[in-house]
Amino acid sequence: MHPAVIMNAEAIQRTLDRMAHEIVERYIHEIHAAIFVGIRTRGVPLSHRLTHRLEHIIGKRPLTGVLDITLYRDDLTQIGPAPLVRKTELPLQSVQNHSIFLVDDVLYTGRTVRAALDALIDFGRPQSVRLVVLIDRNHRELPIQADIVGRFVPTAREQIVHVMLKETDGKDEILLLPGVKHAKDTDKNRKEEHGESF
Repeated sequence: MHPAVIMNAEAIQRTLDRMAHEIVERYIHEIHAAIFVGIRTRGVPLSHRLTHRLEHIIGKRPLTGVLDITLYRDDLTQIGPAPLVRKTELPLQSVQNHSIFLVDDVLYTGRTVRAALDALIDFGRPQSVRLVVLIDRNHRELPIQADIVGRFVPTAREQIVHVMLKETDGKDEILLLPGVKHAKDTDKNRKEEHGESF
């Protein structure tokens, strides 16, 4: 079974344009004072792309931040003795009473988002948290849903949604891969990238 292209570069750009307009339509009273926080790895460039688009729509670019969830994962003991921990970088010392737009590439089981929420709470009590994802592939294991979704992609549990972005991978493309053949590569990606992982 060959990889199937879910979205090419043009489709990704159009989808992000639509997502930015949907954010404005639904959350105009929140975004002026909001912080868009990207979950490492690919949530980070997505949050920057969205805020760039929002700047063109509302005339002001929202603040952005970077969240590393490694130490908050519920499978931390299973990913090796020395997990790669990177910096969380937020524009303010506290998220207390701020609206947070949490951005990630793929929503799968919901466990990444659960870890991200735990990580955020260490920086205060946000006024609200909105979840923004490029791809929702279902198979939730926790009661978590996204507020803004780029595209819903029906998948089998063993399949892999492989998101590539220029900032991290050199090009924009999203593929649907058969799971068995790529299991080894996917396991490595799950340990390092935290998006498709869990």
